[in-house]
Amino acid sequence: MFFKDFRDLRIIRTVAATFVVATLLFSCKDELPVTDPIDAKKVPTHIILEMSLEQSSGGKVKMRVSAPVMQNFSKSIPPYEIFPNGMNVKAFTADGLLETEITAKQARHINSPEKDQWEAYGDVVINNYIKGQTIETDTLYWDKSSKKIFTHCYVKIKDPLGFIQGYGMESDELARNAILLRPFDAYGIIKRDSTEVIYVDTVNFIGPILKIK
Repeated sequence: MFFKDFRDLRIIRTVAATFVVATLLFSCKDELPVTDPIDAKKVPTHIILEMSLEQSSGGKVKMRVSAPVMQNFSKSIPPYEIFPNGMNVKAFTADGLLETEITAKQARHINSPEKDQWEAYGDVVINNYIKGQTIETDTLYWDKSSKKIFTHCYVKIKDPLGFIQGYGMESDELARNAILLRPFDAYGIIKRDSTEVIYVDTVNFIGPILKIK
């Protein structure tokens, strides 16, 4: 009789414990936060800090791209990379001189078989140091396949011969022949002293070559 009562008591305790656990599980189920499913296309597959890459030809650097942060979205269609903290692009001549530099507050690179395009946003500045020309705009597109840069936004162009502004600009990727599509309120310097030095490339200038005695 004792063993039977003990078994009954143990069964009652087991049922009671099961009931308590089940009650806790069901009560907690309503309190657990439910998160939305993660969309892989909207999450970066990897993040690179202090990114720097170079494009070379014949052992000489042609282009250098750097950025504090790069986020890669390889699952998106088309895949792309964004540079939320800005980007810097430097392009060099065949002689190794720094010719063109582009800076922007943000940038994006769309990289697919159909399209290879860079986009720069916010205080975009293009310096062609050899020409002494500075181009300022808010948005700039760089099509690598056609090797052209362009924008439809407001543009300011300053160089040693004057100042022009307008909307829309097209040029080769090194900003050697920038053309405003809709210029307005421009001015230029018509006449200069023939002995005046108009511009000196201070970025690549290393000073006069001194003769060794």
